[in-house]
Amino acid sequence: MNRTPGFAALLLWLWALCFAGIAAAQAPATHDHGFHDAGHWARIFDNPDRDTWQKPEEVIRALELKPDAAVADIGAGTGYFAVRLARAVPNGRVYAVDVEQEMVAYLEKRARHEGLSNLQPVPAEPDDARLPEPVDLVLMVNTYHHIEDREEYFARLAKLLKPGGRLAIIDFRPDAPIGPPKRVRIEAEKVIEELQEAGYTLSTRHDFLPHQYFLILTPKPDGRS
Repeated sequence: MNRTPGFAALLLWLWALCFAGIAAAQAPATHDHGFHDAGHWARIFDNPDRDTWQKPEEVIRALELKPDAAVADIGAGTGYFAVRLARAVPNGRVYAVDVEQEMVAYLEKRARHEGLSNLQPVPAEPDDARLPEPVDLVLMVNTYHHIEDREEYFARLAKLLKPGGRLAIIDFRPDAPIGPPKRVRIEAEKVIEELQEAGYTLSTRHDFLPHQYFLILTPKPDGRS
């Protein structure tokens, strides 16, 4: 079925509304709102129309994961990336981390339903990912701006990366037509600066996502600058 420009504009508008609601629901500073209907959010987060701009398969190819890699998807939500990551590392493990208990419960059911024995949901705290073991990659999609004390958070997270481990950050650009309220968005250069203070070095910067930046960083050998 052909889609008109009006439909595309409507879809972008709906995504803008959705992400504004998500920002209010997930903000660690208050954390007094939550997801009361994971199925509802799944219909939004996992809508196939998202693939046109989120480009999940291209993202996963760019991550260059080995089949036995251990990966943490922090802010996994309903599993949009976590499920794809689990399929990309059939001999590895994916920790789908979220602070919302309803999201964790939904992910547990989804992993069973889709036969993904290597997908392990992890209930986290806003200031602690609670990873059970070191991983090769941490992926954060549309989550960075929710973290409160980012320097401390990411300094601790660096200790949970294996030697050669990487941190991948994807988040909305300030000028993107969709995403959280513009007042909470963080420019890519600011993210890089903050993570350098937390002890990371920029390794790769991908520019193929139309609305988001995509950064890959590695911990400095000597930790924080």
